[in-house]
Amino acid sequence: MSKSNVNKKQTRSNYRLAVVKEDSYEEKFALSLSKRNIFLVISFITLFVISITALFIFYSPVREYIPGYDKTKIRMQAIENLEKIDSIMISLQKNKQFIESFSSTINGEEFNSVYGDNQRVQNIELSELEVNINIEDSILRKIVEIEDRFNFIESENNEISLDLISPAKGLVSEGFSFSDKHFGVDIVLKERTPIKSISDGIVIFSAWTLNYGHTVVVYHKNKLTSIYKHNESIKVKKGDFVMSGEIIALSGNTGDLTTGPHLHFEIWDSQGPINPEDLISF
Repeated sequence: MSKSNVNKKQTRSNYRLAVVKEDSYEEKFALSLSKRNIFLVISFITLFVISITALFIFYSPVREYIPGYDKTKIRMQAIENLEKIDSIMISLQKNKQFIESFSSTINGEEFNSVYGDNQRVQNIELSELEVNINIEDSILRKIVEIEDRFNFIESENNEISLDLISPAKGLVSEGFSFSDKHFGVDIVLKERTPIKSISDGIVIFSAWTLNYGHTVVVYHKNKLTSIYKHNESIKVKKGDFVMSGEIIALSGNTGDLTTGPHLHFEIWDSQGPINPEDLISF
């Protein structure tokens, strides 16, 4: 018999898997096997395991832990997170701009303000305007005048009316001047005169500066900020909550830009400096 015929018989040979008793060798179970049958059985078992695993993953919460898996709820949550991040970035940018302008003001540096000359309204001659008044306009004007009588109290209690108190009683030696970059008022005081907070607020700055000596900055409601410079000493620290009329410093003559014992006092809102004498009687 040639070697090729022997190899063919070996490749076609079948196997028998039997289960017998150990003591009597009685056959209990037998299974005829071949290489093809073994391959089919292994393939079937593999496909069965893969199918069961896939069904378990697709129809159970386990699928959320698979990298790259996505669903509508996750997409919506991702969009909401992106919107929140965008809002936070805008708020951070605004806070950064405010801090930079505020720091420039504290250090006496240049800054851009909406209260500058570019924002001033040009004078207009009324004679150059052509106004046509009709009966409807006259009736509407009368209605508005009547309503304004009843809105007098509301107009007096606007947001900027905070019942502000004077930080100290004294003579104003130099007033507010935007053109001269003097963004507050100078109040002549004896040294160690108590300086009071003009309203309830939170101390956001309390430290020594080279130009203005001991400086305190308090943030109030309605986005108002009060600044107290050239103090002899400070009685509060950053983060403290102060009440209206609470002593926050003692007046002095500190800093390189002082000309004698006095308090340099400023009021700012979200747009820029405000003349303190428009809000407070000293």
